Amino acid sequence: MIELYLTLLVAGVACFVLHFASQYRVASLLRRHHPREWQIIAEADGQPTNALRTWMRLQLALRSPVLPALEDGAITRWRRAWRYSLWVAWLCWFGALGVQLNAR
Repeated sequence: MIELYLTLLVAGVACFVLHFASQYRVASLLRRHHPREWQIIAEADGQPTNALRTWMRLQLALRSPVLPALEDGAITRWRRAWRYSLWVAWLCWFGALGVQLNAR
């Protein structure tokens, strides 16, 4: 039982890390392969934005149908990893919580 609990916790942490790493990877791929599209995210009214605003605009871009329209397979794969890893992470954490409650 403890093995299942620890496995679920580690899998949850790994999926949370994957969620944040995939955001970074999408941003770096956009900067390298699609600089005009990245400029839309990183600048507002022709002025560079701060890190928080860039992150918020990247979140909006990740949720929008614009990135798949670029027809870049690598960006689409990392966007998919970003999208589903958070759901899997929460399922793992809730599963670990359920195991913990059943063990009492």
